[in-house]
Amino acid sequence: MNPSAPSAPAQRGSIKRAFLFLLVVAAIVVAIGVSMYNGLISSQEKLKGAWGEIDNQYKRRADLVPNLVETVKGAADFEKGTLEAVVNARAKVSQVQLPAGLPTDPAQLDAYIKAQQQLGGALSRLMVVAEQYPQLKATEAFRDLQVQLEGTENRITVARRDYIDAVKTYNTKVRSFPSNLLAGNFGFDTVPQFEVDAADKAVPKVDFGGKK
Repeated sequence: MNPSAPSAPAQRGSIKRAFLFLLVVAAIVVAIGVSMYNGLISSQEKLKGAWGEIDNQYKRRADLVPNLVETVKGAADFEKGTLEAVVNARAKVSQVQLPAGLPTDPAQLDAYIKAQQQLGGALSRLMVVAEQYPQLKATEAFRDLQVQLEGTENRITVARRDYIDAVKTYNTKVRSFPSNLLAGNFGFDTVPQFEVDAADKAVPKVDFGGKK
């Protein structure tokens, strides 16, 4: 018997300590993985909520158009081309609605954004032209629609800014190491950014002149 050889109890103790060490390391790795996964889920849910708010506000604006057009029609000699531009822009919006859920196709999102911008521009021109019709501006129906439209435009701007920030946060997590390892294995894909001009990323108060 070799007196320098470790005894059986000592060997068992060493094996037990090694096993406990590996167990602790595994537990730490699992905890980190769960934390990263939950972080991805949280960012994705926030992103979905931000997108839902944008979509809701755009739909709300589109829903205001028919009543607005009917009210403006009551003004004598109102520019026919301005009304037609609004009607056509709203029709275009309805044709490029995105599938349910987050927008994942950059081309579809770009078409959606352009259609919404076209409607926003057409509505802005309509309200500018309406300034030339005091009798129209004096009606309660027009004033009410004007206030609703102003509020909706401002909520759209805020919702758009929040979504842009949410996309940045989510995409950063999906692409960054080591969370990208989990993202690739659990179906977390990056989403296209909502591209707008730098000036449009601010949060101005939209005023069509209703309080003048």
